[in-house]
Amino acid sequence: MTTSPSTARVADRRQRVQSAEMGLSVLKALTRLGGAASLTATAAEVDESPAKVHRYLASLCQQGFVEQSPVNQHYYLAQESIAIGLAALRQCDPIRLGEASLQRLRQALEVTAFLAVMGNKGATVLRMEEPTLPVTVNIRAGSVLSTLWSATGRVFLGFSSDRLVIDMAEQELAEASAERRSQLDGTRPVEQLRQQVRARGWAMANDSLLKGISALAAPVFDATGNVCACLTTLGATGGFDLRPDGAICPALLQEARLISRAMGYQGNPG
Repeated sequence: MTTSPSTARVADRRQRVQSAEMGLSVLKALTRLGGAASLTATAAEVDESPAKVHRYLASLCQQGFVEQSPVNQHYYLAQESIAIGLAALRQCDPIRLGEASLQRLRQALEVTAFLAVMGNKGATVLRMEEPTLPVTVNIRAGSVLSTLWSATGRVFLGFSSDRLVIDMAEQELAEASAERRSQLDGTRPVEQLRQQVRARGWAMANDSLLKGISALAAPVFDATGNVCACLTTLGATGGFDLRPDGAICPALLQEARLISRAMGYQGNPG
């Protein structure tokens, strides 16, 4: 029986699609294996025969996506793959990538949610979502929050390696009233707060920044493992669930993980 031209074209397109999917699977396998691996390891990662994977690796080498080391014969991601990765990194904006998370938190929990980054004056709110009946609080896009007394600032304090962030906290402590100082524990309150936040994986503020307002905040990490933003939820104290296993904290941490993954982070944000 003769195959019609249209049927042949459909079969050809299907084969090309399948070939493209397999080629991408091989590239993703190399990525998961650290960017370089032997033929055997790559084949095992995609659960295909080495002979089949070798054909795709040869094609990827011809196109500049993969190269083979003359020393150990391992395959590694090459210039074209690097170019794609760099282009993707340039698109990594935690505020843009976090918009869906803000909306989900607002809708599911009826809380105010916002994303902030660390600026030269402190943690700065850039994007905010409020519920239908928002909590009356003087925080808006552009607001700069305390490094020491806000949940947002505490996340940057706990996870940032930038000495300037620690200096901001130390200065706030030196200028704080005795009443505010009493809210912190220990003889080295800034360092102890840093350790506490890192151990938890998130930060909490209970009436410490604004009376009647409580907040939970979680870090967002970039592809290099550095904290690049903070995802925060807040609400009226008394009606805002601060428990680690309550309604808010697990949802907040999950959304922070999703944004971190979209940013290229491969670790465990907490």
